[in-house]
This record gives sequence, C-alpha cells and structure tokens, in this order.
Amino acid sequence: MNHDAYPDSLIRDILKSVKRIALVGASANEARPSWIVTKYLLERGYDVVPVNPGLAGQTILGRTVHAALRDIPGPVDMVEIFRNSDAAGPITDEALALDPLPKVIWMQLSVRNDEAAARAEAKGVTVVMNRCPKIEYGRLSGEIGWQGINSRILSAKKPALAGKGFQKLSINRPGT
Repeated sequence: MNHDAYPDSLIRDILKSVKRIALVGASANEARPSWIVTKYLLERGYDVVPVNPGLAGQTILGRTVHAALRDIPGPVDMVEIFRNSDAAGPITDEALALDPLPKVIWMQLSVRNDEAAARAEAKGVTVVMNRCPKIEYGRLSGEIGWQGINSRILSAKKPALAGKGFQKLSINRPGT
C-alpha cells in the first residue's frame, strides 16, 4: 500500500467499522494530544482502551489504563500508536501477537515505520501512518469545517445537536 496518501474511502471504512480502539501512549494530562483524541473518540461512540505502563491501573476519562496490549481483556479492532516512530515497531509486533489480530494499526501524526507496516500488512492488517483519527473523522464528517478548515468535503447535512449545545456530525458508524 502507498502510505504517502490514503483514499478517503479507506479512512471512512476504517472509522465506520472499528468499534474498540487500544490507544497506546495514552496520557492523563488534559493538554496532551492523546488525551484530547481519547475524549473525542469516546464522544463519537468508540470504546477506547488506554494503554500506558506508567499509568496502569489508573483511569483516564473513566477508562482503566492497561500496561500493555496483551493485558486488555477481549479483542480490539484497532491499535492506535501515540508513540514515536522507533517505538512503533515493537508496539506493532505486540499487536501482531494478539489473538485475534486487530483489523487496523494506526500510527499518529509524524509516526511512520515502514518496516513495521510491512510486517503487519503481511499478516493482513491494514496500516495507516502519519494520520490522526480525530482529524480524519472531523474532516470526513464535516466537523472540521466549523473551525474554518477546508475539508474538501461538501455536505448539505444539518448538524445534530448532541446535548449541552454541542454539535457533532457523524460518518454514519454502525451502532451509533
């Protein structure tokens, strides 16, 4: 797969199909991007499982933090890597040791490890690198346009009020 550009259809299909996301590198600090992304994904109906060995046993946004992927009870659909590119290799290998395998390994903005991606793809796992699911969801749903950012997506959808005066759009995930 060409990891320099991803078709919108691929990103949309991933975001519509995954339900349970292991977020490796989760932070309890509200100013950190991983905390912001965790909160955003939870608000969109995803089951986000935080992973951080230094915070294991604590909670982030009401979710128990696990030390490692193997400590998560039950399967995960996607492993999101909020660590650097060098750390993405061992984390990918840990994800590939899970049974069942995750459907997707997603590396955050500025995180790219082509060797790890090749290992995952050889096992049939879809890999996305150097992208943020929060940004992609916002772009594909049209929410990002509320901030004055051109999403390259035109829509006549009326935003739904999501309680407390906060509006959000959907990419029509099953079950939401």
